[in-house]
Amino acid sequence: MNILVLGSGGREHTFAWKIAQSPLCKNLYVAPGNSGTAAIATNVDIGVTDFDAIKELVLDKQIDMVVVGPEDPLVQGVHDYFLNDEAIKHVSVIGPQKIAAQLEGSKEFAKEFLFRHNIPTAAYESFTKDTVEKGCIFLETLNPPYVLKADGLAAGKGVVILNDLNEAKAELKSMLVDSKFGNASSKVVIEEFLDGIELSCFVLTDGENYKILPTAKDYKRIGEGDTGLNTGGMGAVSPVPFATDDFLNKIEERIVKPTVEGFKKDNLPYKGFVFIGLIKVGDDPKVIEYNVRMGDPETEVVLPRLKNDFVEILQAIANGTLNKIDLEIDKRAATTIMLVSGGYPEAYEKGKEITGIDAITESIPFHAGAQLKEGKVVTSGGRVISITSYGNTYQEAIKKSYQSIEKLHFDKMYYRKDIGFDL
Repeated sequence: MNILVLGSGGREHTFAWKIAQSPLCKNLYVAPGNSGTAAIATNVDIGVTDFDAIKELVLDKQIDMVVVGPEDPLVQGVHDYFLNDEAIKHVSVIGPQKIAAQLEGSKEFAKEFLFRHNIPTAAYESFTKDTVEKGCIFLETLNPPYVLKADGLAAGKGVVILNDLNEAKAELKSMLVDSKFGNASSKVVIEEFLDGIELSCFVLTDGENYKILPTAKDYKRIGEGDTGLNTGGMGAVSPVPFATDDFLNKIEERIVKPTVEGFKKDNLPYKGFVFIGLIKVGDDPKVIEYNVRMGDPETEVVLPRLKNDFVEILQAIANGTLNKIDLEIDKRAATTIMLVSGGYPEAYEKGKEITGIDAITESIPFHAGAQLKEGKVVTSGGRVISITSYGNTYQEAIKKSYQSIEKLHFDKMYYRKDIGFDL
């Protein structure tokens, strides 16, 4: 079959890498793709939310399946766009329909879903510009730290955690009244702070059945020891060492099952990946957030551990036959370290030549913000390249990734040297 992957990051390079290994894939396209996908697929310079151009490409290349990487096209309704068009409604789209994508598109929608289905999560209230004073009064009822979340999509940067009450009130006003995150913060969710250690659970569902992929833990902060500004993710580890069988069982019974049942009860059409951001509080899992796609950089450690033919799994999601698939998981650990542009997540320069990629033999480099220019691979984004390695333990895998990184170079290259430090 002919397959199109939408997106241009490390997650999409990993998707393409895994899809390209399948004998079921005849031609593989990535839109817009990056320098990594260019080596194994055909890149097409189309934006992920340019639905008309995507349709044209699908018809032109006789594409049978579209795998959606990022959240934006899902929240904007790419799946519905296909279903509502006679010419392309036969094409399988991996990703939920628009109403279900609100689980990521709106923090309030997600919290209401969690409470409705008795899924463990933090207590919350949501506020708008008109109720900003009520929000300040609500903050006074909470113990610090204070958690403020922009309701809409803010590219992973819409969550603020503050210890000082007055600062929290000022931040709330900045988000609601001064539109700090634009439309994303026209509504703000204030949550009780949950103290624990975070991890991610990834679920595949065809709307009826589900399969749970390996757990992963990513590292969001730019600085070592989890300090500094939030990023899109600086590295990840899979499996999560502290996720015991007993704890994984709690996740499945208390969170995964009621989530998939909730999709059915609320009539949320869902075929694709469910990324459940969790926190372990004591011995119990609680949900921090839902994302309606795979995580990045977690994909770079989860998919390499999947031994199945990935296209077979995607077909089962599309056809509603996921119950017939048995997941085969590599027993080894996988880790990934993200190399970023100097200055990221704030201002950074692009167009720096990346050398040494071909010298890496012990790890898998997944390209993210990197493009081909005049035959050279150059930086084109904040998160540039992710170095994934296997090991019998996560420590061994991390060591391998750091050894591989020594072969790479680009101007002002930065990475965290402490991934896995807290495990």
